[in-house]
This record gives sequence, C-alpha cells and structure tokens, in this order.
Amino acid sequence: MRSQRSSHSLIRDAGVVRALDLSPATEVAWIEVVQKMESVYADLVQSQVQVEEKNAALEEAQQFIRSVLFSMTDVLVVCDLEGRIQQVNRALERLSGKPASEILGQPLICLFADAAEILSCSNAHQRPEGGALMDHELGLLSAQGDVVPLAVNCSPRVDVDGRPAGMVLLGRPMGELQRAYLELSRTHENLKQAQLQLVQSEKMASLGRLVAGVAHELNNPISFVFGNMHALQNYGSRISRYLSAVDDGVSGEALAQLREELRIDHIMGDMDSLIEGTLEGAERVRDIVQDLLRYATPQQEALCRFDLVEVINTAVEWVTKASRVKPQIDYEMPTTLMLRGCKGHAQQILINLIQNAMDVMDGQNVPRMVIKCHRTESYAVVSIRDHGPGIAESVMTTLFEPFYTTKPVGKGTGLGLSISYGLAVDMGGELTADNHPEGGAVFTLFLPLEGRDDD
Repeated sequence: MRSQRSSHSLIRDAGVVRALDLSPATEVAWIEVVQKMESVYADLVQSQVQVEEKNAALEEAQQFIRSVLFSMTDVLVVCDLEGRIQQVNRALERLSGKPASEILGQPLICLFADAAEILSCSNAHQRPEGGALMDHELGLLSAQGDVVPLAVNCSPRVDVDGRPAGMVLLGRPMGELQRAYLELSRTHENLKQAQLQLVQSEKMASLGRLVAGVAHELNNPISFVFGNMHALQNYGSRISRYLSAVDDGVSGEALAQLREELRIDHIMGDMDSLIEGTLEGAERVRDIVQDLLRYATPQQEALCRFDLVEVINTAVEWVTKASRVKPQIDYEMPTTLMLRGCKGHAQQILINLIQNAMDVMDGQNVPRMVIKCHRTESYAVVSIRDHGPGIAESVMTTLFEPFYTTKPVGKGTGLGLSISYGLAVDMGGELTADNHPEGGAVFTLFLPLEGRDDD
C-alpha cells in the first residue's frame, strides 16, 4: 500500500506526468483508482479496529461468564436438545468428583440416578416459552458412588433465533436447603419466644400499675364478706346457746324468754340475706381473680362469650383507682354488648388504651375522657378519646411500632400500643388512631362479634 501511495504522488507530480506523457483522461483515471484504493484501505483499517474491539469485548464476556460459573455455589448443567451436556460449573465438578473434561458431551443420565426424572427434564424445551420452571428432586451420582439429593429447576434454552436449543438445570443440595430451613425455623421460634416474653413483661408492668385499683376492687367484697362472717359468727354463738338450753330441758316459759333475749327469730330471718350477701361477695372476689388471670395469661384462655361493656367498666375502674389522675369520664354505651372471643385480650387492649389516655392528660387541671361503644353488623366498636395534646402527624406512621414512645425514660416501655395492635389483629379486628377535630387523640378498636376459631 505504501508503494501505491508513492505512485500516486509521482503521478500527481507535473514533471513525471510530462515524462510519462499521459493524456488528461488517463491521469484522471489513475487518480480515481488511487482514491478508491485509499478508501478501501481505510475501510479495512476500520473493520480491523472493530473486530479487535469485539474480540476484546467477547473475551471479557467469556472471562466474566467463567468467573460467575466458578463462583456459583449452586450446581449448573447446560444441555442440548438431545440431552448431551454442553457446559457445567465448578460446583458440579466438586459435588460429582468428576472434571468437566469427563462430563462434557455425555448424556445427562451419566450424572443422575433417576432416569424418569431425567426424561421429564429433557422435555423442558417443549414447554411454552415463558412457562414456569419445572421443579425436580434428582439424585446426583458422585465419584464415590454415593447419591447426593438435589432440588433442581429445569428451564428451556433458546438460540439467537428463538428456536429451542436445549435446557438449563440449576440445583442445590437438599441437605443445604434442609439446614437453611431448620436454621430459619429456629430463628422464627426464637423470635416468637422473644415476642411472648416482651408481651408478658409489658403485662407485668401494666399489672404493677393496676395493683392499687385491683386491691380496691378486691377490698370492697372482701370487707363485705368479713362483716357478714362476723355477724354469722355472733349468730352462731347465740343459736348454740339457745340449743344448749333446749338440750338441758329448760322449761317453756324460760326458753321463750331466752329466745326473746337472744333474738333467735330475728337471726333466722336475717340468715338467708347474710349468706346470700357473703356468697355474692365471694363470687365478686372470684370474678376479679379470674379477670386478673385472664389478663396475665390470655394465651391459655379459650374463646367464650363475654360482655364488652362489663370489660370496659372493669378496665376503667382498675386504671382510675390506681392513678393519681381522676378524669371526668363520659360514657356513650349500651347496657350490654355480647361478644365471642378472648376476654383477656380485650381486657388488656382496653386497659392499655385507657392507661395511655390517662398518661397524656397527666398534669391537666380538668382531665376528661370520652368512651363510646356501639355495634355494627359484624363488629363491636369502642372509641376512647382523651383531651390531651393529640398525635403529631410525624409519628402517625410509627405509633404502633414496638418500643416507640413519647413518654420520658422510665415512664413507658413503648410496647403498650404495639401489643394492643397485635392483639386486636389476632382477634380478627383492628386498632386505629387519629386526632379528634375538637382536640385530643381518638383510638378506635374494632372487634368481631364472633371471634375467629384460630385465636
């Protein structure tokens, strides 16, 4: 090509042209030939540069693919339409104990023990394009003769024209999957146990705050029982004295006088009411203890029918008696509202919500709370509104998250609302929070009238 360029230069030299005695037409023809040769040479150079760039890109892509195949921990096998192995990765070599040189070109059956499953894999290319992967459990034959179980996905492979070209098998040893599953299962159990412990800790903390209110609730019926029992003890002494006189054969007139003195007729008329009152007080103590047990261990409680209005009143009584804040409470509730569900869960949710309302109104001169309860076609709805500062918009999305609290350190765990939300969902209901248009926050609890059997 350099000699051609020299000829071109000589031809264009006026002296040479005169020496060759070329005609003008011949000179033009020579110039066109040389220009065409230069164009062809430039195209060749450009093509060579492009080929070199593509070769470099191809080599880089091949190196990338080799590095990916080498790094894969899952087994990879690529086959043609006849099921002959075209490509494997290092993971398969390690697991089978065979080098790629012994595997390439061999049928799939030389790697796996189950011929029927292999045949099913071999038909993968017949599935419609875009179909789901076919899952198989195959036994990989190792060099030592052992069978290694694999969970294998088999998918079709197409060529550049979109025609079936074979299939790709991607597998993972079942032992590894089982270990991962067991580890995940253990982690899940640990998380559930930790959650139960947190819930129990919050319940114990709440129970500690409610001790004063519960003690007051217990004190009234117990005092009533004690008073009645003292009266019955006195009555018993009088009756014993009268019966002793009867046994001693006291005359009728003296016995009548003694009867009048001991007021035996009054005792007999008063006994029934004293016994009934004592039983009523004992039953009240029993109910309070059962409520405490439900509150402390609701997971052990079976579904039952209960009066939601009674649960609301008990929760208010316990919380307000234990708090130094004595709010004005306005009720809008029916006389009764029966539900079927876990009474302990409902009690814990309501105690948490009422306690939360009391806390936000601490320090107010005239704290006030509004509690409403009604039923819809499928739900019982309880709303508890405080007259506190309300809920900032910035915390609305995090209000029910565990450990989130706006209370000072030592005043709250940040679990009350989170636990209440979870218990409401477990009962098949919902717990929401919003700001009231006239001020303060409103928490609304939705509970199904018929609880879920899987509670």
